[in-house]
Amino acid sequence: MAHLGHVELLTPEPERSLRFFTDVMGLTENGRDGDSVYLRTWDDYEHHSLKLTAHKTSGIRRTALRAASQEALERRVKAVEAAGLGIGWIDGDTGIGPTYLCTDPDGHEFELYWESEWYEPPEELRPALKNQAQAYPGRGVGVRRLDHVNFLAAEVEPNGGFVRDVLGGRVTEQIRLDSGTIGAQWLHFTNKSYDLVYTGDWTGSRGRLHHIAFATDTREDILRAADIFLENDVFIETGPHKHAIQQTFFLYVYEPGGNRVELCNPGARLILAPDWRTITWTEPERSKGQAWGLKTIESFHTHGTPPIA
Repeated sequence: MAHLGHVELLTPEPERSLRFFTDVMGLTENGRDGDSVYLRTWDDYEHHSLKLTAHKTSGIRRTALRAASQEALERRVKAVEAAGLGIGWIDGDTGIGPTYLCTDPDGHEFELYWESEWYEPPEELRPALKNQAQAYPGRGVGVRRLDHVNFLAAEVEPNGGFVRDVLGGRVTEQIRLDSGTIGAQWLHFTNKSYDLVYTGDWTGSRGRLHHIAFATDTREDILRAADIFLENDVFIETGPHKHAIQQTFFLYVYEPGGNRVELCNPGARLILAPDWRTITWTEPERSKGQAWGLKTIESFHTHGTPPIA
């Protein structure tokens, strides 16, 4: 696959969640379809970055990955079907061509596609520079792009293996627990250091979401975002601070539907080495906390969506 395209996020609070993503986060609405609203960041080139869908509960319905070509898509579909994890072809959402549905071993649903409608902004959103997808909205946080998705999984290794062996990803960093079990893996497709993450779900549940992440231009944008969240009564879970793994400057909040959202800078780093060696962190190393000593809070291991009893 070439990169993370978009995600479909479920919310039991559709109006409040929509206000969060448009007025507070700064995304731009780009169409509606039934109970769903298409939203985009200002520098993603495709039709939408986020499909927000009203639902009885929270969580993630699908994660979309764009292939590098039609031929690459067909190769990946054959690999998925050989692994016994295929669902089948659908017409695809607005802005997306023929789409193949599949799941990872944990049950998270993916849509794989090649044909994509490049965004054409209306006159009021036309950028001054033609190599930018749309004008900077100047509203709320003003996130630049959808950066990555972090899934909760009952077991990390089978899912990381699926992304690596079936979808063509590679592991850049991981956590190995004292038991020998892999507790988390960060995987990428091209030069970004990670597009997808799998984290062990301490509840033993399957198919849940840890968070979706949006990248900002600067660290200062994240500091300003903390004040914006404070003014808008958005719950800040942890941060601003810096991760040790991937060295990401971060801030985590809960949107009104209960889904965890991360702001990150620079987000995924660049991996230029074709023979990158996977970085493995031990349990004692992770117990030291984040890069500057902040301890990982308990809810980071237990809160996921949809919620469980």
